[in-house]
Amino acid sequence: RRTMLAKVATFTVLVALSAAPAHAFSTGAAASLGLRTSANALFSKQRVPASWRSTKSLSMTSVQEKKDGAGESGIGWNSHQAVDKVPDSLCRDGTANTEMRAKFEKMCREAQDKICAAVEKCDGQGKFKEDAWTRADGGGGISRVLSGGKIWEKAGCNLSVVYGTMPSEALQAANDRRKFSNTDRGAGYAPGERVPFFACGLSSVMHPKNPHCPTMHFNYRYFETEGGVWWFGGGTDITPAYLDEKDMKHFHGTYKTICDKHDKEFYPKFKKWADEYFYIKHRGETRGLGGIFFDDLNDRDP
Repeated sequence: RRTMLAKVATFTVLVALSAAPAHAFSTGAAASLGLRTSANALFSKQRVPASWRSTKSLSMTSVQEKKDGAGESGIGWNSHQAVDKVPDSLCRDGTANTEMRAKFEKMCREAQDKICAAVEKCDGQGKFKEDAWTRADGGGGISRVLSGGKIWEKAGCNLSVVYGTMPSEALQAANDRRKFSNTDRGAGYAPGERVPFFACGLSSVMHPKNPHCPTMHFNYRYFETEGGVWWFGGGTDITPAYLDEKDMKHFHGTYKTICDKHDKEFYPKFKKWADEYFYIKHRGETRGLGGIFFDDLNDRDP
């Protein structure tokens, strides 16, 4: 079990941190889209957002967006097309910084393959089922779900490549949380102006059958705008039903070892951020026993 945790931890941290040397070659931009996937959303068969299933208080714009499946962002529940064969790359050619975008997608796809193979080997019975899709304007995704395994009741590992637009206010709001950069992400955009963006991320939730084995989640992502803003973000957390201190020490120790290879300050910063991020204020408690979380990472070329 601890070997499995170590493998997943190593793969997921390296997905984000090993991409950092490419910063020097980045002429585009990156920001956190928030590709974080909850367990319920990851395994739900209903693809239509709950808020769209209600017909109350809908403006004419909202009604049209419901019909089209996508709003101004260009992204919606019906904006994708299922495919039998996944293209070699889901990135769109001819756009800004294609090389960096393709490099991160390739890294995520390789990590997805390694993680799924390691989970199947450890489980010894369950196999991942894959669904893939593309979008007409570029991007797409690869969703893999394992269910009914010997060890895992259900496990998912999903890749997303997204092209769309976002309001400039969303970029400006990112300034309120920045911890690694002084970049004014909303500078140069008028209020209400739509900002074209690219995002790529890998996310996973794993639920074991044995309640004495912890549930684990991770997501790592790269985001950039056409205007030159970019950063990396992501994190992982662990949620045991029954506490095993040795498991928790192993989990956190593995992440500390990997983070320390890049920067000795990473782990204490990222752990503190995770403790804050997963704190449930109205309950006065944390969700699970933490992990690491980071965003706005664009300040170095290690």
